[in-house]
Amino acid sequence: MTDLSFLDWPFFDDRHRDIADRLDAWASQSLTQVDHGDVDAACRDLVQRLGHDGLLNACVAPTPSDRLDVRTLCLTRETLARYDGLADFAFAMQGLGAGPISLFGSAEQRETWLPKVAAGEPIAAFALSEPEAGSDVAALATTAERDGNHFVLNGTKTWISNGGIADFYILFARTGEAPGARGLSAFVVPADAPGLEIAERIEVIAPHPLATLALRDCRLPADTLIGQGGDGFKIAMATLDVFRSTVGAAALGFARRALDETLAHTSTRHLFGAPLADLQMSQARLADMATQVDASALLVYRAAWTKDQGAARVTREAAMAKMHATEAAQQVIDSAVQLHGGLGVTSGQMVERLYREIRALRIYEGATEIQKLVIARQTLADFQAGQGGSP
Repeated sequence: MTDLSFLDWPFFDDRHRDIADRLDAWASQSLTQVDHGDVDAACRDLVQRLGHDGLLNACVAPTPSDRLDVRTLCLTRETLARYDGLADFAFAMQGLGAGPISLFGSAEQRETWLPKVAAGEPIAAFALSEPEAGSDVAALATTAERDGNHFVLNGTKTWISNGGIADFYILFARTGEAPGARGLSAFVVPADAPGLEIAERIEVIAPHPLATLALRDCRLPADTLIGQGGDGFKIAMATLDVFRSTVGAAALGFARRALDETLAHTSTRHLFGAPLADLQMSQARLADMATQVDASALLVYRAAWTKDQGAARVTREAAMAKMHATEAAQQVIDSAVQLHGGLGVTSGQMVERLYREIRALRIYEGATEIQKLVIARQTLADFQAGQGGSP
């Protein structure tokens, strides 16, 4: 049984504890038999069910006075990931794909898209990465040229989650107001926009809908621009600032499930006449796994709580949470595989699935190496800003 004592920590209000209880009850009934045979169909089904049962309401902020509650987003991702990685993916992409509209969209854009996203009707996607620009957002090469009351987009986007099944993409392109990051803008691009094509579907070790998008003279009305021209980098970073902590929460969910599976296995598997859990080497691994899980939870929910308290940016906190939780989950799951022996590498076993699921989280939304740069630079900036004060 999963240890949920962390819900008593002061990071949470009673409403968060109620949400966590409802999430766990829903997942235990709804996610026991998700068919991963057809990933596209499974994602569409999961989005519809999440929307129908009200879980996607947490993904959107329908009015400017509403705020995304990051603790709820993290609790949801952690719980869903603990039960099924594809369910977590379906939830996360609705939030990330609609995030720029929630944070910066016009009244018309909010009214057009956000209620439908919450209902699980359109599938959302976030199209930032390119073949030569992933972590380095300022290097984006896709262009959007103004032509009267339209923009004309040309370029390539790749590693786009929900690519091929999304109904709309939040897409970032260079509009050229200034060099580098200051010359980017964000657009709402319907999947059926003329000139937008799915160039390639991408297969990965833990199947999810992924694709490369090609834009060839893709003509969009000017009102698809989110915010102002040149706001794209700000929009992307503000959105990732909210959702980066939730990647850590998903990793935490995977790690908790791996620990649960390992506790059950080592308590019932006998070796040399005693449970595997009685061996000191096993206990040492279990101790490391439990400590990594709690450390990750502390970092994830500190970042979420800080953002919910009104912090303008939580760049450092979110980067720490994402980096540590994903790296720690990889170690926890690797230990789970080791303690399961041959079962750990048997196709279809839970820990084998977790082993494949966790690997991508150390890369997407900023690889671990990028998070280290972010953390170091922010730490140095804070130190330098404090120079001249009392030690």
